[in-house]
Amino acid sequence: MGGNDAELGAAVARAQLGDEDGFARAYRMVQPGLLGYLRGLVGEDAEDVAADAWLEIARDLGRFRGDGQGFRGWAATIARHRALDHLRRQRRRPRTAAIEPHVLELPDGQDTAATALESLSTQQALALIRGLPRDQAEAVLLRVVVGLDGPATARVLGKRAGAVRTAAYRGLRRLAGRLGQGGATT
Repeated sequence: MGGNDAELGAAVARAQLGDEDGFARAYRMVQPGLLGYLRGLVGEDAEDVAADAWLEIARDLGRFRGDGQGFRGWAATIARHRALDHLRRQRRRPRTAAIEPHVLELPDGQDTAATALESLSTQQALALIRGLPRDQAEAVLLRVVVGLDGPATARVLGKRAGAVRTAAYRGLRRLAGRLGQGGATT
């Protein structure tokens, strides 16, 4: 998902000038990953939370400054805030939840998370990610599903890059360990 950042940046720039097609293109490029991330946080309420997030994104689009990767991170931050608000209203803690198989579209293998998950079927990967502690699952979801780089993931989570790197590393190491034990075989 992170491979079309230049195209996304151009679509966002057009949207900021009032081009509805530009906004629609940005939405189509970002929504699948955003929805996958939100499903990991709020489960079946992801579509409602995403709709709230997109209302805020549309409202504040004129204030956004940055490129395609920056927009992806900005949108994920807004979505995360809406998800945490939703969870507070529901009085439950964030948890990894059922993620629809189609939302885990792996990037072109440019980062370690993709490499660790490439050999798995989507269902196997989702089952393994759901089994990770929440901080590790969220780091892996942001990197793989949303397509953010390490610093952008850290900004979304409000953590230091080192803490996010550690969570992603531990999550990937745990995934690799489960793979080595045959935990992902059907």
